[in-house]
This record gives sequence, C-alpha cells and structure tokens, in this order.
Amino acid sequence: MTKYKSAIILFSVFEAIAVALWLSTGNLFFLLNFSYIGFSLGIGLALMAAGWKYAREFVQFCVGSYMLVFLGLICRENMQMEGFWYYLFSGVVGAGVLHYAIAKIFGPLLFGRGWCGYACWTAMILDLLPHKKPAGPRRRLGFIRYIMFALSLGTVILLIALGKANKTTMFYLFVAGNVLYYAVGIILALVLKDNRAFCKYICPVTVFLKPMSYYSLLRVRCDESKCIHCNRCLEVCPMDVEVNRDARNRKNATECILCQKCKKICPVKALK
Repeated sequence: MTKYKSAIILFSVFEAIAVALWLSTGNLFFLLNFSYIGFSLGIGLALMAAGWKYAREFVQFCVGSYMLVFLGLICRENMQMEGFWYYLFSGVVGAGVLHYAIAKIFGPLLFGRGWCGYACWTAMILDLLPHKKPAGPRRRLGFIRYIMFALSLGTVILLIALGKANKTTMFYLFVAGNVLYYAVGIILALVLKDNRAFCKYICPVTVFLKPMSYYSLLRVRCDESKCIHCNRCLEVCPMDVEVNRDARNRKNATECILCQKCKKICPVKALK
C-alpha cells in the first residue's frame, strides 16, 4: 500500500474539506463537489502508481472539464482569477474564493503546483499539442505573469467602480478569458515549440502558486548519491526544473507540476 500513499492522503484531505464545508454550511454541493475532485485525484494518482501511462491526463480531463464545463459554463461560476477577486471584494465565500483558497493559495503547501499538472483546464488542452519537451532554453519572460495578475485585479476593480460587477458580467468575462487564454496558449506553444510556454510566462495564477509551492510537502525528491547525472530527467521536464538536485532552492523549483515524467525516465530510480 506504500506506493498508493499519496493517493490516499490527497483523497482524504479533499474528503475532509468536503465534509467540513457541508456540515458548516449545510450545502450539499460542497460535499459532492470536493468529494468528486478528491475521488478523481485519488484514482488518478493510484493509476499512476500502478503504472498506467495516461493517469495524469485522465485526472486532468476529469477535473479540468468538470470545472470548465459544469461549474463554469453550466453553473455560470467564474472560476478564473476575476471570479476570485469579485467574490472576495463582495464579501461572499463563493465557489471562486473556495477554489482559489484550496487549490491555489493554501493547497500548494501540500501539493505544490499539482493544480497545473492535474486540474488546470487550460493546460488540459495545451498538453495535447505536439511540443511536450521544450525545444530551447527557458526565456526571460516570466515578468508577463505579473502584468496579467495586475490586469485581472484592475479589471474587477474597474467593473466594481463602474457598477458593472455582477454574476452575468463575470460569466461573460469567464468565457472571454478562456477563449483568450486558449488562443494565446496555443499560439505560444506553436511559436516557441513548448506546450507549457503559457504556464511559464503568461498565467497570472502562478503568482499565487509559486510562493507556497516552495514549502510543498509533496514534491519530487532526488537521492543525489544515486544520481549518475545523465540529465535525462532534465530533458523531459516540461517546466525546466533542475530535478537532479534535492534542494528546495534548485533552479525553477516552484515550477514543478508533479507530472512524474522525470521519475519514469530515471534509469537508476534516484527520484522519488
């Protein structure tokens, strides 16, 4: 059962959140919502531990499509950053606030950038593109994410100031934002020959994810005494993480999306 430990822990955490929110609010939605996400993550990690090749992609589509299609398009909740700001400034603990608090602000203390690897509906599509390995070195474009972060915050503040901030406006902003993100993400991936270029340079959510991810409990560890420095792990890492070092301050450490590609390819099993 040891190899399924991560799956059991993550499922248990989400189930505890589901029950706690249900009992404290009396809203059955929270029980069903977080139970579904936790179950999907648990099954996916268990399948990954069992060696199924497409386990991560399975989780991506289970969680990503649920949040995009069901919560976003059907329930008309803005699950993007603008929805978080809207609910936060409105003083309402809505779906957007809970989503960000659990998945992107405090959750990374447990599972780091796992959101990016297993639940993001933008990356869900970008990972289907052909450039799974970065074709060149990482570019110095990370500053763009902070501009996008400021634009997201500024847009909601402006809408509130104009008296236009409401659920209908947020829904249309959610649709427009997703169309923009997919368009930019796909174009960047094809131009830079890197499926994850959007995640590295544009995505504003990483401003929340990166600081907490530094202290993540779940992370890829390297037994440097076993490492033979073949660099195969570095070649397959979609996020350019210096995987063959164990230090938390290794290069691009807070970019790891826990995709496990490095562990699968390591010939001496130095990564765990």
